[in-house]
Amino acid sequence: MTKPTSPIAAPVAPVHPHSFTTHGITVTDNYAWLKDAKWQEVLRDPAVLDPEIRQYLEAENAYSDSLLGSTAALRKTLVKEMRGRIKEDDSSVPAKDGPWSYLRKFREGGQHEMYGRTPRDGGEATIILDGDKLAADHKYFKFGGARHSPDHALEAWSADIAGSEYFSIRVRDWATSTDSADLVEETDGGVVWTLDSKAFFYVKLDDNHRPMQVWLHRLGQKQADDRLIYEEPDAGWFTHIHESSSGRFGVIAGGDHETSEQRLLDLAHPEAPPRLVAAREEGVQYSLADRGDELFILTNADNAIDFKLVTAPLAAPARTNWRDLIPHREGIYLIDIDLTAGHLVRVERANALPAIIIRDLATSEEHAIAFDEAAYSLDAMGGYEFDTTNLRFAYSSMTTPSEVYDYDMTTRERVLRKRQAIPSGHNPADYVTTRIMAKADDGAEVPVSILHRKDLKRDGAAPLLLYGYGSYGMAMPASFSANRLSLVDRGFVYAIAHIRGGADKGWGWYLDGKRDRKTNSFDDFAASARALIAENYSSEQRIVGHGGSAGGMLMGAVANRAGDLFAGIVAEVPFVDVLNTMLDDTLPLTPPEWPEWGNPIESEADFKTILSYSPYDNVTAQDYPAILAMGGLTDPRVTYWEPAKWIARLRATMTGGGPVLLRTNMGAGHGGASGRFNRLDEIAIAYAFALWAVGMSEGDEG
Repeated sequence: MTKPTSPIAAPVAPVHPHSFTTHGITVTDNYAWLKDAKWQEVLRDPAVLDPEIRQYLEAENAYSDSLLGSTAALRKTLVKEMRGRIKEDDSSVPAKDGPWSYLRKFREGGQHEMYGRTPRDGGEATIILDGDKLAADHKYFKFGGARHSPDHALEAWSADIAGSEYFSIRVRDWATSTDSADLVEETDGGVVWTLDSKAFFYVKLDDNHRPMQVWLHRLGQKQADDRLIYEEPDAGWFTHIHESSSGRFGVIAGGDHETSEQRLLDLAHPEAPPRLVAAREEGVQYSLADRGDELFILTNADNAIDFKLVTAPLAAPARTNWRDLIPHREGIYLIDIDLTAGHLVRVERANALPAIIIRDLATSEEHAIAFDEAAYSLDAMGGYEFDTTNLRFAYSSMTTPSEVYDYDMTTRERVLRKRQAIPSGHNPADYVTTRIMAKADDGAEVPVSILHRKDLKRDGAAPLLLYGYGSYGMAMPASFSANRLSLVDRGFVYAIAHIRGGADKGWGWYLDGKRDRKTNSFDDFAASARALIAENYSSEQRIVGHGGSAGGMLMGAVANRAGDLFAGIVAEVPFVDVLNTMLDDTLPLTPPEWPEWGNPIESEADFKTILSYSPYDNVTAQDYPAILAMGGLTDPRVTYWEPAKWIARLRATMTGGGPVLLRTNMGAGHGGASGRFNRLDEIAIAYAFALWAVGMSEGDEG
């Protein structure tokens, strides 16, 4: 790796030892001071950040900029390439609802989406929300969502203008394109309209940024006069709302990572109290769809690890009345269901490959939609209308750009509605996607999806970017990403490790990578790297690891445990200070995260487990690969001080290797910069760092 001389010295974070003792174990944290005591205020207004902390973060940014200054031309080239693959005036396939078809689109050169509609069967589009105009007066802007009223006269929409994920809801009139006086603040951004279009339900965030309350807002009244409909009593649970499949109900969906509970709101009678479906039972998860007088419930009840589908009468939906419709099948993970008037659609995954199964509810006849590539992504997209035979789904692979199809579930006719355009050109035949299985130390077979150019020589000389996540049961789809081609076209192999902690091979795959088995995720990632080396896709010190959020924790743990395999590590908004975060029950995500990681406040065993792998707490005097950590000042999920503390401790402790860099976006949160093109700047930084880490950034100006 080329290491240019930096014109400025690396910042040295002051040491202010802070010691605490829990379960008889004393931990000393030299960099706890980087957490602003008034962090809640900082989320709302970054200007109030403690000056000493701001000075340190800005010094780190300046150091990173100086050290990566030689990649400036490369970053511009990367942005130009990635932007060239974006259809600038792109639009969604319109979704029909009654007399209209609703759509989202971009203008040429636009950063933000526009929301609009056409007459049902086509015609000129009317734009109701113009994201570029709405964002013009703000440094940060992000839509939370938009939903038209049942009578099609109004559009409720929400936006965040700080990056802190506090969304304000407004209501716009389709006839006049003006907002009413209605303003509902500090929400999660979603709304569910009542059937008379005169009110909507929303979720309000509390002072600790937790979605705990459902409120009813009647149009024309002040938020202070809104009615509280439901309040979740457990600080460890999150609450969200959505419409039921038929549109007759609003669904209050509450839960943590292990248990759930749902309630129905009668949208025709919004004053009626929400009706409990099935009382919460620890470890039992469920979600529902409705049709007529029956509920279809997806659940892991009765030890259905990979989930099953049951039915229950709408009038008496308690668990005692659940009856199996699709029984549990070990190894076939039932991911999701969608319901229309005549068909049941389920998405399931076996051997890390997805399929869509359609059942005719009148005849119980089933058929599947599947594809033949070695690795691909497949998603049912849903729609507004319940009484329909149309299913919209999206397909892509690591070589094939996204395709959106409309599929008639009765005639089985498939119509291509949209193929992702790559304006600068893309020939799938120039690339190869394949999959290998990496054997972990305990014998587990870890799928690894691979993308490379067809002309790659598998002699171990190629650089490789290995991406991973491995938490919350989230599978990493082998889908198309135009941005990756900027690495692959420069000779990189791009690989995704489908490690435990994700649900790529079923829910059991997830359970085998959480809490006291969390280290399986880290070992799977290292095993994936070694398997790729053994198959001559790359070699030691030619691999760059990449992960974000909980995947950033993966990066931190792997740097501690198997750093010798990597030339570089890119950790975006990394969750690396696991112990301290799980010990602070005032942080937005801490109580809801205890089922995922353990509760070190109450459990000595959980404390010791987390302490044993928490990346920040396990930084040791050893060589580390080059590391780039990227954070966001107003991030409510992975707070800015986590990567800041981690980099400070690494720089003070490591004996060689590096360098280690921190880049904090001082005006954005968890998702990074707002705007589709501004986000490319951050991707370009990560990719330029990866190229730099393997010695490929010199002289690359296009």
